[in-house]
Amino acid sequence: MATQPSYFRTFLKAGHAPTLGAAFFYFAFSCAIWVLNGTMAPFITEAYKLSPAEKGLMLSIPIFAGALMRFPLGILAQYIGRKNATLVEMGGISIAMLFGYFYVKSFSDLLAMGVLLGIAGASFGVALSLGSGSFPAKYKGLAMGIVGAGNVGTAVSALLAPPLAQAFGWQTVYGFAAVAILLPMAAMVIFAQEPPDLDKHASFKEHIACLFEKDGWAFSLIYAVTFGGFIGLTTFLPSYFYDQFGVSKVQAGQLTMLAAFMGATLRVAGGWISDHWGGVNTLTGVLVIVSVTLVLCGLAENSLTITVLLFLVCFAALGAGNGALFQLVPLRWPLSTAVAGSMIGEVGALGGGLIPNAMGMSKQHAGTYMWGFIAFAVCAASMLLLLRVMQIRWTRTWAEKGGRARSA
Repeated sequence: MATQPSYFRTFLKAGHAPTLGAAFFYFAFSCAIWVLNGTMAPFITEAYKLSPAEKGLMLSIPIFAGALMRFPLGILAQYIGRKNATLVEMGGISIAMLFGYFYVKSFSDLLAMGVLLGIAGASFGVALSLGSGSFPAKYKGLAMGIVGAGNVGTAVSALLAPPLAQAFGWQTVYGFAAVAILLPMAAMVIFAQEPPDLDKHASFKEHIACLFEKDGWAFSLIYAVTFGGFIGLTTFLPSYFYDQFGVSKVQAGQLTMLAAFMGATLRVAGGWISDHWGGVNTLTGVLVIVSVTLVLCGLAENSLTITVLLFLVCFAALGAGNGALFQLVPLRWPLSTAVAGSMIGEVGALGGGLIPNAMGMSKQHAGTYMWGFIAFAVCAASMLLLLRVMQIRWTRTWAEKGGRARSA
């Protein structure tokens, strides 16, 4: 059996590694931009004296907008190429950042900025398709996992944006981002090539086909908890740490970075574990852990240390769950993995926008964030029940017991 280093070298030689690297860099940078308002939320809240409900609305808009923009960007990529689509999107991100730097003067302007931040959130499907497109079928899962680990950009944003906002002003951070986007654009131009694996344009009907199947909705709803939970909590946590525990704005970003980094890095591990243990088994463990840790987070609102530890465990589970779910997608839709994954990613990401709103409403009307955590825990427990019901048919038709790939 080949050792892990030799396997990875074989993997890199099997496809176009520079394109994979450029896709990862592009996705990581896009994720960093997508959550920018969340990482700077303590500064923005102070500037505009936002109520908890207003803060929740401000944080949720980029998530909703990013999810809704994924589909149009995917369609565009089919007609101008995935590489060109990333360049168009990054150009749009640069313009959005300049709008934020020069024109955001009120809360309504801030909400408009949230819509523009959604441009960055649209990158998911194109990034994964671009990064995995040059690799043969047996390596596409690993390639998608590596690009998907670009979620680590959320951790980088949480680490860098608060000290920059403190030193130069929060709107200036948009200006820095407008310039910094030139780096992934240059990497894309220089290193990436258009993959050869897209021979035809998928029709609108083909794109949404999985949503006319029970399995498509099951996957989307579960992903709304795993990825939606990851992006929604990453956006919310800087405000939570700052408001609930009185840490500094910079420290709130650093604590969020730890959790987001844990979730991003465990995505690849989740796919690997699912290959060996089965995606259904992995998701079962993930949803149990998420449900329990969220309830405990709500109950531990007076202890910063316990809360941070619980979030690290919760984010590790969410990251592994994202990898596990996308281990199952190519098993269920082997001939249309890209379009099914894109639509599941879009619908699933919408779930993340509900979290900041739920937390804000809980705080405003009940005086505590606890009920927001409990509501999310109930959603995770509901998805666990759904998974256990659906897996009975899955393991009879297209997967081995536990959600492993069937032997040829």
